[in-house]
Amino acid sequence: MESKTLWRGEQPLVLASKSATRLSLLVHAGMPVETVSTDVNERGLQAEAGDLDPSRIALMLARAKAAAGAVAAPGRIVLGADQTLALGTEIFHKPRTVEAARAQLETLSGKTHALHSAATVVMDGEIAFETVASAYLTMRPLTQDILDTYLGAAGQRVLTSVGAYQLESVGVHLFSKVEGDHFTILGLPLLQLLPFFRDQGMLP
Repeated sequence: MESKTLWRGEQPLVLASKSATRLSLLVHAGMPVETVSTDVNERGLQAEAGDLDPSRIALMLARAKAAAGAVAAPGRIVLGADQTLALGTEIFHKPRTVEAARAQLETLSGKTHALHSAATVVMDGEIAFETVASAYLTMRPLTQDILDTYLGAAGQRVLTSVGAYQLESVGVHLFSKVEGDHFTILGLPLLQLLPFFRDQGMLP
């Protein structure tokens, strides 16, 4: 992806996330980005967290990714990011099969769930900034016919997101109400993150 070069840092930002969506959001915001692969055991960390609030778990995962990214790219500015989807205190994960996606959507049907998106910035090996933003999404009641139609239209894409939906695509048909900004829903609290980089003189 080509950056619009609003970035004033000496080197591109390092993104410690595999998410193509997060990469796209940053690049379209005028920030040159390089990605590093991090080996973070997300399920293991969540298991260790126990009954920790889902928003705090998102932040814990973002911290872990940022820390791992800082090891892989020493001396660089590293951004780690993660997101949790929670119905009350129950946390959901990316479904591994279409059948699992259907079961997950049946559970979320007619209810309001939360998306918690966290970001951590590491500079010189230390946490320089971190934030969590939340969005609340209400699904309309989903009949088996609606689910058949949606799953047929979305196909394998339901396996690529934690909620088995992509709100920016056909997943929008599943919802009756959405509270929260677009970037938080997509997994990066960009409106909270950009002011930090401005304060650091890295963005205008």
